[in-house]
Amino acid sequence: MKREHNIVALPKEDWKGVPIPLRYTTEEYFDVEITETPDAYEAKLVKKKFETPVTHTPEEYDFPDGLYQDHWEKAEAYGMYSEENGERKLLACIEVCPEEWSNRLMVTELWVDDSLHRQGVGTALMNKAKEIAKAQGRRAVILETQNCNVRAIAFYKSQGFQLLGFDTCCYTNRDIERHEVRINLVYFMDNRAGRF
Repeated sequence: MKREHNIVALPKEDWKGVPIPLRYTTEEYFDVEITETPDAYEAKLVKKKFETPVTHTPEEYDFPDGLYQDHWEKAEAYGMYSEENGERKLLACIEVCPEEWSNRLMVTELWVDDSLHRQGVGTALMNKAKEIAKAQGRRAVILETQNCNVRAIAFYKSQGFQLLGFDTCCYTNRDIERHEVRINLVYFMDNRAGRF
């Protein structure tokens, strides 16, 4: 039985600056292996295990996640929240922003509270992004995650996303050594073949 989720608009005037507590623990990562010869570059992402589990939290970054950050001028956010005694609590959200020059829709934030995991909320939010992309005539939906966020990568693959590329110095000049490399994923609106 398909569960219905009430995904609602989260207007900028009400939700700007609300922090998103993105945190995860992982035991695995996709190691980025790059081989260079005079005539070619070869890159592989190979799943490996950490010696001990690694946890990433918002507190470790100087640039914590929050809704409607100023550099996403045309962002829109959707999600779920609870309200008790006049206090709102964000339970899940997706924020998207058009990348006009490439006619793609970028998912800038995606978060689901642990209490709602494995209930179809992430899929409902991702379907909202695809619905917006279709309505706007976008050719693709793009997003980023990290090579150590193996659970997120598996979720995005299940949603039809495929590898677009990676950035080996997005966060620091030692991203490969730290096993935290930016991975870019894409969902083609015309459902082109090709998977990773």
